[in-house]
This record gives sequence, C-alpha cells and structure tokens, in this order.
Amino acid sequence: MSEMDLPERISFRGHGGIALAADVRGPAAGRPVLLLHGGGQTRRAWDATADVLAKRGFRCTTLDLRGHGESAWSPDGIYRLELFAEDVRHVIREIGGAPILIGASLGGLSSMLACGEEPRAPLSALVLVDIVPRLERSGGDHVVGFMRGTKDGFDSLEQAAEAIAAYLPHRPRPRSLDGLAKNLRRGEDDRYYWRWDPAFVRPRDDWDPEATNRRLSAALQTVDAPILLVRGTRSEVVSEESLRDFKALRPDAEIAEIADARHMVAGDDNDAFLTAIIAFVARRAEAGEARHG
Repeated sequence: MSEMDLPERISFRGHGGIALAADVRGPAAGRPVLLLHGGGQTRRAWDATADVLAKRGFRCTTLDLRGHGESAWSPDGIYRLELFAEDVRHVIREIGGAPILIGASLGGLSSMLACGEEPRAPLSALVLVDIVPRLERSGGDHVVGFMRGTKDGFDSLEQAAEAIAAYLPHRPRPRSLDGLAKNLRRGEDDRYYWRWDPAFVRPRDDWDPEATNRRLSAALQTVDAPILLVRGTRSEVVSEESLRDFKALRPDAEIAEIADARHMVAGDDNDAFLTAIIAFVARRAEAGEARHG
C-alpha cells in the first residue's frame, strides 16, 4: 500500500463531547460511507472493506465507537444503546450529506436508532451485518459471555489466541499473531487487554429485551432508505425465526446470506462478504447519481 492509500486519522465529537477516533480513506469528493463495528471490535475490523470501497471511489470513514479502540470511554461507565445512536448522529452531522451506513451487530443496532428515531439522521442506504431487532438470546449471551470471561486480560498473545480458538473452533488458527496484537493493548501490569472498556459488558438491571426489540422494530420500519441484511447461514444471533421477523418488518429489504458463516460474517468468509457489500453499495451509489444527475 502506498502512502497515498494510507488512511488518515481523524476525530469526531460524539454525544456529550466524547472524543471518537476514526480513519478516513478514499477521494475527498467520493460518496460518503460510514462503517460501524460490532461490540468488542474496533474500526480496524473494517480495514479490508474500507480499502476496497476507497479504491472504487468511495469516501470511507471507519469509526471507533465509544469505549472501543482509541475512542474515549464513557465517563460514567454507561453504554446504553441510545448513547451510541446519539454518537452516530453527531458523526453523520460532521461528515455532512447522507452517507451509506454499514453496521455490524452493535454498529447496526446504533444505526437503526440513529436513522429510525427522531431526530432521524440522514442516510442513503443501510447495510446491516448479521443483526436484526429480534436477536436470539442464546447467541447474544454467548458473545457477551466470551467478552465478560476475557475482560481481565491475558498473560500473553498465545493465551489470547487460545481463548479465541476455543470461542471460534470452526476457524483455522492464524499463523501469525500480528493481527491479534492490533486488537489488544498492553496494560501497566504487562498483561494484554482488549481495546474496550470492561464496563461495556457490565450487567444492567434496567435492560428489557422485549422493550428493546419493540423499539428497534419501530425504528427499522421508519428508516427511509434501501436496506441490505447480510446474514451468516449458521448465525447464532440471527436465526431463521429472527430472519422471518425482519422480512415482515422490511419486506423491501435485500437479503444476502453467506453460506456456513456465523455471526462474525466477514471473518468467516471475507470474499463472499465483500462481494455482497460492494454490489449493493455500488447500486445505491448509481441510483443516487441518477437522482441527482
């Protein structure tokens, strides 16, 4: 990658003035795309996707959500979904226009609220990566359980790799630990920790799954833009029943199913994932140019 292709490190101010780290790449005049990672991830999860889209002429912003990556942690340790949605609204306002949103898991939930509840943030299209309003509780609990079980860090990169291998036994072990090292930080005690605030996975007494589902469902129906759902056929979070509920809410949405992929769709089959994303985003960009041409 040449220096011209390297992302530029930028920052935004989210709700309450919280500092949010981001990278931007692609031509300044390109159609804006905002990529939002899942819980426990960082903006680096989108590097491959953003590189491909940038080379196709899009202006891609990959954001670290609050409490993740290089973004600031919530000062009060609270991470309610509406706070993430407010941050997304602030970022879209700073980007300007109506970007294409690509949101995985937490990033997708935040996008639904940001663009489906008042004040609705503008967008050109929405890509939801293995996320819908009604989630499989067992699958969600599995994800959160892994995060809570590893929040106290690791003695070494090898120990972290062992924990991931146990969590994702269907994936081959990487030959190098370099990629893993980018997702961990070295603490003052010389242990390795994930790049997110442990308070993010703290149990909450005020969380009501059914009320949250109703709220997200209402927001999704109000999103005024084309929608693509990318789902792994072996997803532990978006089941067949969850998919039927989603189709009932948004019968106009496109569905791209990635064979044998689980919740971490891009990591399980990045080529198929990129093919689905790029095709949809390119069509939406052409449609937008036709409207404004």
